[in-house]
Amino acid sequence: MFLATGDVMESEPSTSSSIQRSQACRHFEFHEILLATKNFDESLVIGSGGFGKVYKGNIIYESSLLVVAIKRLDSMSNQGATEFWAEMILMYEYMPNGTLDDHLHKLGSHLSWLQRLNICIGASRGLHYLHTGTGIESGVIHRDVKCSNILLHENWAAKIADFGLSKIGPINQPSTYVNTHVKGTFGYLDPNYYATGKLTRKSDVYAFGVVLLEVLCRKRSTDRSLDEGLVTWVQDSIKEGNLKHIIDSDIRNEISPKCLKEFVRIAERCLHNSPKRPTMAEVLFGLEYVVALQVKFNNSLQFAGRTIFDRMVNLFSFSSNREREKAAILAQRDSKLLSTRKDHNMFPVMKEVPAYFQSPSPSLKIFKFVDLEKATRKFSPDLLLGEGGFGQVFLGWVEQNTLAPSKKGVGIAVAVKRLNQEGLQGHGEWLTEVTFLGHIAHPNIIRLLGYCKDEPEHLLVYEYMPNKSYDYLLFTDTIEPLSWGARLLIMIGVARGLTCLHSAKLMYRGLKSGDILLDEDFNAKLGDFGLVKYGPKTGETHVSTRVMGTYGYAAPEYLSTGHLTTKSDIYSLGVVLMESITGRKAIARNMPKGQQSLVEWTTRNKSNPRKLDKIMDPRLEHNYPIQGAIECFALALRCVSNDPKFRPSSEEVLQSLERIYALHQ
Repeated sequence: MFLATGDVMESEPSTSSSIQRSQACRHFEFHEILLATKNFDESLVIGSGGFGKVYKGNIIYESSLLVVAIKRLDSMSNQGATEFWAEMILMYEYMPNGTLDDHLHKLGSHLSWLQRLNICIGASRGLHYLHTGTGIESGVIHRDVKCSNILLHENWAAKIADFGLSKIGPINQPSTYVNTHVKGTFGYLDPNYYATGKLTRKSDVYAFGVVLLEVLCRKRSTDRSLDEGLVTWVQDSIKEGNLKHIIDSDIRNEISPKCLKEFVRIAERCLHNSPKRPTMAEVLFGLEYVVALQVKFNNSLQFAGRTIFDRMVNLFSFSSNREREKAAILAQRDSKLLSTRKDHNMFPVMKEVPAYFQSPSPSLKIFKFVDLEKATRKFSPDLLLGEGGFGQVFLGWVEQNTLAPSKKGVGIAVAVKRLNQEGLQGHGEWLTEVTFLGHIAHPNIIRLLGYCKDEPEHLLVYEYMPNKSYDYLLFTDTIEPLSWGARLLIMIGVARGLTCLHSAKLMYRGLKSGDILLDEDFNAKLGDFGLVKYGPKTGETHVSTRVMGTYGYAAPEYLSTGHLTTKSDIYSLGVVLMESITGRKAIARNMPKGQQSLVEWTTRNKSNPRKLDKIMDPRLEHNYPIQGAIECFALALRCVSNDPKFRPSSEEVLQSLERIYALHQ
């Protein structure tokens, strides 16, 4: 939340950095600011900088008393009117946990490795949004990324602050620069920008790379004990093989070796010469992959102490207050765990994917048919997990390390999909899954372990998803209904998986609730990649292809023209979101006329917010925040817009869902 105040300037100066002020900002009178800060009482000062002092205050906003941070321009400061209007704001939401710099370098706080990773992820998400997701043709270059400009909410969520030096740059031309006087903070300044005055988004990436080193080493970027500065010290230590030596001793025993290697690789790439640096999207997804690696490492040590009930209890509705209290405690714990499993893996997104999926990954195990027969007890009917257009899926057991066939209950469970040789789907879809899934690793995408091609048999072996599929939990009356929070978490996972695909210029082309699988922690994973397609080539707007998918989920323009874009996936995502809200299937033949198509039925109710109660799944029993439900419904409607250009991107959907989930907390 940002609240504007206009006691300093009467009109906005025309500068290259100016952006039209948001209508969401409220204009406060100066006497209200005086009242909020007790006439700028020095005891309320919570910080200061080049702009001036920052005061903690209380303000009435929409009938609520809010704690805010109020930044006052120092008339003697070198910064002033230009910086004020570059930010457009003087009053902020209050961030009770201060800055990352405070905890790393001033207070000596104990921050666990996972806490530090999540702070980095929050900051990188903010920068990625500035660079590409602001909803205007130009993105924002922050130009002063540093630990003291990363603020921490009471739940330790990280937020980017201090936009006094920010500049505008085109979002569709990564190499385009802005000529400007060099400004920033020594130790974080991009050498390319310093030498040439040419500012790009990659300058923010460099500064963020320095932040990553500070988080890992707990040393300032300009630490006086380091002769050549933090960056050079770390780079030299890596070359000398002293990587362990540079890690903050507080977390040295927490980091898994693989996690450390990936984290350092991200930081190194951020500090490369400008053209070789990753985008903030790549940094973000890479960090979330690092978190997934660390959580997997932690879980391998702690799994024995966890129970199925522990992982399920927070996801369902409860009838008694005692049950709700217990669920709330577990939800707080599990939401923290889930927050560490933010689920992009994009550093890189793919492992050298051959063009048009020409070959399987060498990392996949090639199974023999007789071994899979043994693992599934000759495809025993009592091990049948499901059936679709491809064929049947069976539960099997293999040894954990070798993936050799094992006895039931020994080793690890796997899902074995066997091609129906007479089915409508066939070798093409099987080959697509083998060649695609073998080259991608992402916490929200099903993991393919291996395949079998013993003619005429074609099989795929996946990680086992014990909590079945999303549609099963949404539409089965014999189990406890999913809570509002659980549905949002699942949809957030889906949006993350889809964002990963779209970032790699891939289109899912078949998203439906039955393809959303849930692991033992109810983490959502996209499954069934037989229809995935590469995006359009440079200069083209769509891929023309034979229409395939599921009726009720397919975008209208795709059905009518065969033109496939990422916005076709967004339509399908919107339908699943509507299913989550309403508890109704996309197509329900048993419903009265006019209600059989979920999209048509919900769209007719969009003009009257009072009908929200009629739309919401009655099994939720009103246990959801009204504002969150309204925003979620509005988001779903945007996704299923008839005109693709009005649909949001997968990244926008993800950001919206995460904001809506915050309302639930």
